[in-house]
Amino acid sequence: MTTYIYPGSFDPVTNGHLDIIRRASAMCSKLIVAIGHNRQKKPMFSLKERIALLNAAIENIECNQNIEIASFEGLLATYARKRGATVIVKGLRAMSDFEYEFQMALLNEHIDDSLETIFLITNIKYTYLSSSAVKELAENNASLRGLVPDNVIEELEQKYGRRLSNAADARAANH
Repeated sequence: MTTYIYPGSFDPVTNGHLDIIRRASAMCSKLIVAIGHNRQKKPMFSLKERIALLNAAIENIECNQNIEIASFEGLLATYARKRGATVIVKGLRAMSDFEYEFQMALLNEHIDDSLETIFLITNIKYTYLSSSAVKELAENNASLRGLVPDNVIEELEQKYGRRLSNAADARAANH
């Protein structure tokens, strides 16, 4: 049984994340989507909310039976070893992602040389997409359709206390 681990903050989960989850889960027996808990960061969504958002988002993934949503604190390599994961999955959007993720892969290998890191290039339609960009778009009432799952849009609407614009609304207002 091969266990992979896909770490991230997922604050919030995007369709780019789901693209990587879908593809990685097809490559292994079990995929642990591990939400990192960093006490120094102030996420928009609580850990409990991010777990719930991810669980709801993966319901539509065909091979979701081998996906587990979990959280961890501390070093990823230590958590991976504890969970029996042998491969860390990292999604890449651009060369700038590679530089940082390559450094992290080498540090994880230093901690546990039995861990492999694989890099999955995101689908081209998500190369510009990040959780930070999603939060900025939501803050400025821009359309999020096609960028995040519908359940994330609903949660962002609750956070902001208003309905977020969608592309159809924006086009109708301009005509």
